[in-house]
Amino acid sequence: MDHDNMHNMAPPSSSMANQTNPDMMMTMHMTFFWGKNTEVLFSGWPGTSSGMYALSLIVVFLFAVITEWLAHCPILRGGGSTSFVSRIVQTAVYTLRVGFSYLVMLAVMSFNGGIFIAAMAGFAVGFLLFGSSAVKKPSDDQKTAKTPPLSSGGV
Repeated sequence: MDHDNMHNMAPPSSSMANQTNPDMMMTMHMTFFWGKNTEVLFSGWPGTSSGMYALSLIVVFLFAVITEWLAHCPILRGGGSTSFVSRIVQTAVYTLRVGFSYLVMLAVMSFNGGIFIAAMAGFAVGFLLFGSSAVKKPSDDQKTAKTPPLSSGGV
């Protein structure tokens, strides 16, 4: 191959759209960026509209909250039931949780800073509401249990 003439070659294209119409260059961010002009989960969504971008932030936030809710759902703990139906329900809830987790992960892979913050805020709020002991009401057996002393002797 003649290396002296390589600078005359066209750069390789990463998509068929670029080959058919070179004016439609699609770029994929590989670092975090700020702005409403992004694609989240689906091609062309949210587009360039500020309202649709706000909707995408809300959707990612809610997906993260739902993921935390499903992760701390009592159905996943089983409760000792070994019936076939309860195992099917557990499997369905687990599958939903994993699906929402992957959707949030794919949304964050848009590398949009706002989407990342919305996902982290959703996970934080979800954990605060469903997983944190700060908000949970103690169960009946925890109400009657005595709390251990803070210190074991004199100072």
